[in-house]
Amino acid sequence: MRLAAFFLVLLAMAGMAFAQQRPPAKPAQPAAKPTPKSPFTPPAFKITVATEAAYPPFNYLDRKGIPAGFEMELAQEACQRIKAECEFAAFKWDDLIPGLLDKKFDVIMSSLEVTSERRKRMGMSRRYYLSPGAFIAAKGAPFDGPPSLLRNKRIGVQRDSTHADWVDKSFRRSAQLKRYNTLAEALQALANDEVDAVFGDKTQLWLWSQKSEGKCCELVGQDIKDNQTLGIGVAAGLRKEDAKLRDALNKAFGEMMADGTYKKINEKYFPFALN
Repeated sequence: MRLAAFFLVLLAMAGMAFAQQRPPAKPAQPAAKPTPKSPFTPPAFKITVATEAAYPPFNYLDRKGIPAGFEMELAQEACQRIKAECEFAAFKWDDLIPGLLDKKFDVIMSSLEVTSERRKRMGMSRRYYLSPGAFIAAKGAPFDGPPSLLRNKRIGVQRDSTHADWVDKSFRRSAQLKRYNTLAEALQALANDEVDAVFGDKTQLWLWSQKSEGKCCELVGQDIKDNQTLGIGVAAGLRKEDAKLRDALNKAFGEMMADGTYKKINEKYFPFALN
């Protein structure tokens, strides 16, 4: 009996020592609060939009080196409407179509004119802008009317361009056509009174008229639209297999034009409509 009692005492002492060595129990942690649900719909997918970023005000790099401009604002709005997370990247012009086909990015928005050759290589969205042909002449010149007012006048145009094709078709026998290697050379000739008017892309003519060297001149007459010679406008480039993305962009562009959003963006950059 004494031996059994002795062992019981030893066991009790060992239990007390173990209890003293065991760290105190940690207080119970409060239940984690549930993360509040975001009021914004998460993006459905992610795409990269590429541009040359060298054709202001349509596309260029802002002070932070991020692609910006008229086309990038259209792209941002379209991305929100199709619920896509979009990144923007700048590439050299010659690398845009090869890069798209090599899946380095998903969409080109870089003033890409719609042509039959491009349609063979890739898919294209609906047109999202069209800069028509136009004439520019000295301020106060008597040409602010139908193109027929320029008969027997000197008309400058860039050589080997779609605008030269239209002038050839319309004025070959009724005006003096002067061809220049670049539009800038034709506009300089206008400033020097070597021609009476220049025919070219309306947006580019207007941009020149806003510079100091173009203060002499202004746009005259009506817009010229001719699908056969001047083309049907600018669209986004996509891979042919990305038909669902193309359809989503088409829907977004259409909605923007219908609800006035496109008009608001347009007016930030140009005093005339491009659709």
